[in-house]
Amino acid sequence: MDIFSILSLIGGLAMFLYGMNIMGKGLETLAGSKLEHILEKMTSNRIKAALLGTGVTAVIQSSSATTVMVIGLVNSKIMKLRQAIGVILGAKIGTTVTAWILSLTGISSTMILLQLCKPSSFSPILAAIGIVFVMFLKSERKSQIGIIFIGFAILMFGMDAMSDAMSPLKDMPQFAEIMVMFSNPILGLLIGMALTAVIQSSSASIGILQALSLTGAITMGTAIPIVMGQNIGTCVTAMLASIGTTKNAKRAAFAHLISTTIGALVFLVVFYSANAVIGFEFLNIVTGPAGIAAFHTVFNIILVSCWLPLIGVLEKIVCRIVKIDEEVTEEDENGLDFSMLDDRFLMMPSFALRKAYEVTVQMAQKAKEALILSIDVLENYNANDVKRVFELEDEVDEYEDKIGTYLVKLSRQNISSNDSHSLSMLLNCIGDLERISDHAVNLAEAAEEKKEKDLDFSEAAKAELGIFSKAIREIVELTVDVFEHEDNEKAILVEPLEEVVDDINLMLKSRHIERLRKGECTIELGFLLSDITTNFERVADHCSNIGIHVIQMDEDAMEAHGYLDTLRRDENPVFKGNYAIYKEKYKLP
Repeated sequence: MDIFSILSLIGGLAMFLYGMNIMGKGLETLAGSKLEHILEKMTSNRIKAALLGTGVTAVIQSSSATTVMVIGLVNSKIMKLRQAIGVILGAKIGTTVTAWILSLTGISSTMILLQLCKPSSFSPILAAIGIVFVMFLKSERKSQIGIIFIGFAILMFGMDAMSDAMSPLKDMPQFAEIMVMFSNPILGLLIGMALTAVIQSSSASIGILQALSLTGAITMGTAIPIVMGQNIGTCVTAMLASIGTTKNAKRAAFAHLISTTIGALVFLVVFYSANAVIGFEFLNIVTGPAGIAAFHTVFNIILVSCWLPLIGVLEKIVCRIVKIDEEVTEEDENGLDFSMLDDRFLMMPSFALRKAYEVTVQMAQKAKEALILSIDVLENYNANDVKRVFELEDEVDEYEDKIGTYLVKLSRQNISSNDSHSLSMLLNCIGDLERISDHAVNLAEAAEEKKEKDLDFSEAAKAELGIFSKAIREIVELTVDVFEHEDNEKAILVEPLEEVVDDINLMLKSRHIERLRKGECTIELGFLLSDITTNFERVADHCSNIGIHVIQMDEDAMEAHGYLDTLRRDENPVFKGNYAIYKEKYKLP
């Protein structure tokens, strides 16, 4: 094996790992947050959890990614430990799908139909189709499919390059001696663990072993301990991901490590003890990619089948290892929980964006509470309520800071254009929500001024402000409900109500000027009234912005885009009808 073969091997390995990486990311992006959402909601029993773990891992082609995601869900208190263990066990079977795909490289039949099944035969076609999808089609979904095709083609070209580079090894007696050394269970186990721990992917390390097997120098006796080591080595990613997490999240990572390690060690002890007594002749038989894939699958199915009924036992084991003295929560000094803004979710951008949205809903509820409380203290002053408004505003500010920082991190990931659009809209929304809480503080300060100076509006002004307050309460409650449930049907009600608020504001100012002329109101009360009505009107403006952002975040709502184009036009019948209803509802006396 000369220097050029070594360079080819390095290049092939690089292509193989890069192809696997972009194919996995393409599959994950194409799936969006759907798979993660299913994992979150549909793990009610151990069988379901294991099946879902298998399915998700088979789709995204990475048991490490599934495990890290599950650890993040446990850390955020979204998933229980027992559910997580079931998913992690299922991921062990799901990861074997990749090995079966890679085993197609070992097809050596002369039959044309079987030859067409070889990746070297169809991967160039997939690469060509992928390039067309990426370069010439505008659909993002088709573009992601193209990336998956290209990734698969690069992976297979890398596999072929590694196989060609290593083919001279079969004639080297030194290489055969090294492979015999790895037949030693301990050495084989250690090399499998080390390889997988370094490249952080059991699928990739299995693929490298399969490529090596094409030299004809790998026997079942060599492959078995290496595959065992590779299964244990993949736990390194989960253990690293558990650093800095809650105790339960650490327990999930340990469950992955313990179940795999005990399973591998018990298998090796039982298998080689039986071999010492019986003597398995197949250990000396040369194996190929399909043989390695078959053993990998059989072992993991046996492993999961043994552990699945014992999930409760495994849970107790990890609970004894990772004991809870005083559980450190993810709450800050204000008692706010930001655990769903977990950096582990950033590797799954669509899911991370969904979690950020859910935290923003909490922020919206805080902003609504502050605004409604500030209206209450205008009507019935209470010092404790005023203090609470200030506290809520501080909390909303903290939400804006934490969510904004998280979204900036998320924007640096490889996210789809749809997710990028939604992320931008969400950034705008948190700004509008923060401004609503600022206006709540302004209104609370106006209430304090009114109390301290013993000011009181005329009966007419009180009646008008009462109607105005009701309109503001409704638009804030409507907006937060629209945002929380992403309700486009209700979202189109926000803008006409905002227009009515603008009309009320202008009318109140006009009536105030008229009362000033008649001497029925003072300049000081006029400033206070103007301060209140201006804050009301600006709150409605921010509600309008949020309503529009919600409509724009729905990429499938074409009628919503059409509505936005004519949102303020008189000829829009939907707008006119809703405007008339609100105009009558909040008619001033």
